[in-house]
Amino acid sequence: LRRNFTAETIAKRSRAFEQFLSHLHSIAEIRRSPEFLEFFFLQDLRAAQRLTCTGMYREALATWANAYRLQDRLGVCGTGCFLLTLAGLAVCHQELEQLGEAHGCCEQALQLLEAQGSHPLLGPFLQAHVHLAWKVGKDKRRSEARLQDLREAGPPLQQQPTLKECLIKEPLE
Repeated sequence: LRRNFTAETIAKRSRAFEQFLSHLHSIAEIRRSPEFLEFFFLQDLRAAQRLTCTGMYREALATWANAYRLQDRLGVCGTGCFLLTLAGLAVCHQELEQLGEAHGCCEQALQLLEAQGSHPLLGPFLQAHVHLAWKVGKDKRRSEARLQDLREAGPPLQQQPTLKECLIKEPLE
């Protein structure tokens, strides 16, 4: 019992745990499993979503940012959870009048959605991007063109929820 709390023992166990997690992360089935994701960041996403829903944007922003860093380090940046995280960051930045940062989050999300023909968050991200680009004085022509293509291809965008509404309504399981 005496040696369990020495710096050497703690460091040794910490390295072993890092190796164990690294091994688990190397197995695709485990890396994508709900249990693995839950352990690392789904609790943060749920907390950030609750904070956003209650208008506590500064606190939510810190939690969304932590979830972003974790997902980035885990290499799961192409998932729906990551897009939801970018939506959370964009909404919180926008509500806190940090329009440049909100615009950057929308741009990153649109780059991820580039290859996808349709995604439930595409329209809301495009609408937010056009609005934010106008506010910060950036080029919005490409997003406007994509929005026009979406309008011609599907249901009216006026009926689509905003990015904030999508974020609030999205169930995190």
